[in-house]
Amino acid sequence: MQILPEASQPAATPPRLESARLILSGHEREDFEPLAAMWAAPDVVRYIGGKPSTPSESWRRMLSYRGLWALLGFGYWRVREKVSGRYVGDLGFADFHRMMAPSISGVPEAGWALAPWAHGKGYATEALSTALAWLDGQGYGHSVCLIAPENLPSIRLAEKVGYGAPQRVQMNGEDTLLFRRAANTL
Repeated sequence: MQILPEASQPAATPPRLESARLILSGHEREDFEPLAAMWAAPDVVRYIGGKPSTPSESWRRMLSYRGLWALLGFGYWRVREKVSGRYVGDLGFADFHRMMAPSISGVPEAGWALAPWAHGKGYATEALSTALAWLDGQGYGHSVCLIAPENLPSIRLAEKVGYGAPQRVQMNGEDTLLFRRAANTL
């Protein structure tokens, strides 16, 4: 068994990040109810599988968010309003070991989902810009995101924060757009 030196160990917990209106921090047990409600909303999942999540699926999602940090040193944050503390959504980076060509294995894949009440307020742009600034500081040369071709709001957001050169790929038998972003393009 090989033990990695201490400096090579991934961060077990996500760093707390702040923007003008938002706090990005690690998911806690009390986030389950608002997270489950968000992932059960048809407006949230329309372009992310199309099927509302059950409470059990949402629980596993939240557990995986925590595990990403321990295994990879990057992962998903919960996003909350600074003033009210209200749960805005989930946002971050993952490596889901997707079976697709071209391979994106080992590349941070950005993803985001916001509660329906938070749509159209600029929260996604603010939170994603904050998370990308953090990722750029970690030395990753680039990141990717996958977006359904019909999801025009997410495509606009991706382009606004520097993702471009969309390439049509197949994922789970569906057409998806793969966007790339070089570090420090904000």
